[in-house]
Amino acid sequence: MSTNNFPTATPEVEQPRKNFKNLIIAILAIALAGTIIALVVNNNKSGSTIHQQETQIATVTDQKSEIQKSFDASLARLDSMSSLNTNLQSKLAGDEKQIAKTKAEIRSILNKKNATAAELNKAKNLIAGLNDKITGMEQQIAQLTQDNQTLTQDKATLTQEKEQLNQNLTATTATKDSLAQKVDVASTLNASNIAITPIKVRNGGKEKVTTKANRVDKLVISFDVSNRIAQPGTTDVFVRVIGPDGKPISEQSLNSGTFTTRENGDEAFTTKLPIEIETAKTKNVQFSFAPGNFQQGNYKVEIYQNGFLIGQGTRELKKGGLFS
Repeated sequence: MSTNNFPTATPEVEQPRKNFKNLIIAILAIALAGTIIALVVNNNKSGSTIHQQETQIATVTDQKSEIQKSFDASLARLDSMSSLNTNLQSKLAGDEKQIAKTKAEIRSILNKKNATAAELNKAKNLIAGLNDKITGMEQQIAQLTQDNQTLTQDKATLTQEKEQLNQNLTATTATKDSLAQKVDVASTLNASNIAITPIKVRNGGKEKVTTKANRVDKLVISFDVSNRIAQPGTTDVFVRVIGPDGKPISEQSLNSGTFTTRENGDEAFTTKLPIEIETAKTKNVQFSFAPGNFQQGNYKVEIYQNGFLIGQGTRELKKGGLFS
């Protein structure tokens, strides 16, 4: 058996150090993996949040767009009523003031870039109320339009009736005028028994009928007038005495002048006689005519009443001798 005095070398144990290193590596790997997982999870959460926000923004944008379209449609309905006549517009003036206020409030919301959902919901409610108001106005306008159409039809009917009444009145007036004219003509007096008597007035006032022109002092003219339908009252009879020269004789003492005839217009008359008429009774009329010197020839007497020639007569005065 051998004996060695030198100590025997013992090999170093390195196993524990190696295991510690691996443990650190494992821990770091786990930490890194955890970090990566956390980053991935956080990234997924951020992406989900962004997606949700984008979805919300898109939803709000769509809502705002729909609200804008609804508002535009309401404005279009209002514009369609802009052609109303002044009468209808005045009746709707109170509604228009309220509508203008509502429109301004809706525009204020829609013009906001970051309008909230609550504000958009308010705008929707305002537009719904606006549409109700517009519907009421449309119904009111329809009723007013119908009333106007009815009034227009009634006016047209009344106009036609008025025209018919005017035509009837014209026809009635024409008939009345025609009847009045017939009555007027029919009530014209008739002159009869016309007598023209030349008279010589002797000393002492005694009168004698004579036919000698140089002996006649006056003409006594008499006639009867009558009419079965003439109304009682006073009427004027005009007498024209036409001398042998064919000219009417005027006499200042007889208030000679002019009058209007139905056929020949204005004519000169010798005298005007007011006569009191009684219906269906004969009235005798007489007057004297003494212009001065009488000439040889025919003296014609024309009697007029109501513009018509109602009678006439002629008397010849002969030439008288020196001692006749």
